[in-house]
Amino acid sequence: MKLNNLSPTIGARRSRKRLGCGMGSGHGKTSGRGHKGQKSRSGGKVARGFEGGQMPLIRRLPKRGFTSMAKGYQVVNVGQLERFADGMTIDASVLYEAGLIRNAIDPVKLLARGDLNKKLEVRLAACSQSAKAKVEAAGGSVLTPEAV
Repeated sequence: MKLNNLSPTIGARRSRKRLGCGMGSGHGKTSGRGHKGQKSRSGGKVARGFEGGQMPLIRRLPKRGFTSMAKGYQVVNVGQLERFADGMTIDASVLYEAGLIRNAIDPVKLLARGDLNKKLEVRLAACSQSAKAKVEAAGGSVLTPEAV
């Protein structure tokens, strides 16, 4: 078998429909586009949601709800920090490498669930007061942008 012998199986590839090749071809005159109108024209497309000039459904229905502009924090609990070595500096990139957060770009907030017995320096976007108290009780420190 050589590359010049390869070919697709019979019936696997269909030849294209040749439009506008005379009346005898079956695809002459209007070339399968029907008669007149926007969709028969070259480049003629109907906009998504367009209902022929009738007020579209999306505009007939009332507006509802709103988009929240609140920051979406990624959450890490104090108990999850127990896995790190004593005296280590914890930031978003370290948490991402450990698989505790989805990405190292979005802000991270430290919450107080669990216990901590290691002295760690935590540098995150936000921290609850009770989580800060637990880290400091273990001999560590917490630095957030508000504190700096």
